[in-house]
Amino acid sequence: MMEGVIFRIAIVIYFASMVGYFTALVVRRVQVAKAATWILLAGFAFHTMSLALRWLQAGCGTVINIFEAFSFIAWSVAGVYLFFQLRTKTRVLGALVSPVVVVLSIAASVRVAVEADVPAVLTGPWVAAHAVLTLSGGGLFALACLAGIMYLVQDRLITQRKSYRFTRFLPSLKELDRVNHLSVITGFILLTFGIIAGAVWARTAWGQHWQWDPKQVGTLVSWLLYALLLHQRFALGWKGRKTAYFSIIAFIILLFTIVGINLFFVTVHDFS
Repeated sequence: MMEGVIFRIAIVIYFASMVGYFTALVVRRVQVAKAATWILLAGFAFHTMSLALRWLQAGCGTVINIFEAFSFIAWSVAGVYLFFQLRTKTRVLGALVSPVVVVLSIAASVRVAVEADVPAVLTGPWVAAHAVLTLSGGGLFALACLAGIMYLVQDRLITQRKSYRFTRFLPSLKELDRVNHLSVITGFILLTFGIIAGAVWARTAWGQHWQWDPKQVGTLVSWLLYALLLHQRFALGWKGRKTAYFSIIAFIILLFTIVGINLFFVTVHDFS
């Protein structure tokens, strides 16, 4: 199908951007990183086209299986990172972002182009809002996690007074902490509204807002963790290492909620 071809083109372009970011680290040239960013933007554009075609064909903007979830999260991570390029000096963070986008896109390509009928339970504006808001929030939390990882790497190098050829080319701790914070607070807002939309949808689909389904519980736990992180940041002034570690741990739990629960538990969210 056409959307499958376009999506595979996006994967190739994403891979080229990853090579560009790694090359930028080796040669320590901002111009190379800028070129890699433009390549990433091109991949994002093709990815957007493939999603639009898929949703037009399905007749609704929703996600019906884990493979489409991977695709949407990859698209969200790429899009959010590109947006942050307008507000922060973290261009080299692409060296961590682009591999994640590539891996998620390759995983999604297994079945993203397979034609599938959309179950009746997955039609309607509330389920579309639930999927888009929740997975977009997940993309932001993924970026916060990556910023946290790079923060800890940079902080360790500074603490141990180790200097490598690429060290001075890395983003500052302040910029990485800022990306982490902006990603978490925006992702939390999207996840909150996504949960609300999901509750409305659940009422329509199953007759009640809450069923103690494993994926619902996992999402609630993730929401509480990010709520705690924001509380600690605003109320107690958490920043730096604490928020970096916390955002990594919280995202691991969220990732298990999105992917792992379907592998180990019976859930009403299994639409594959």
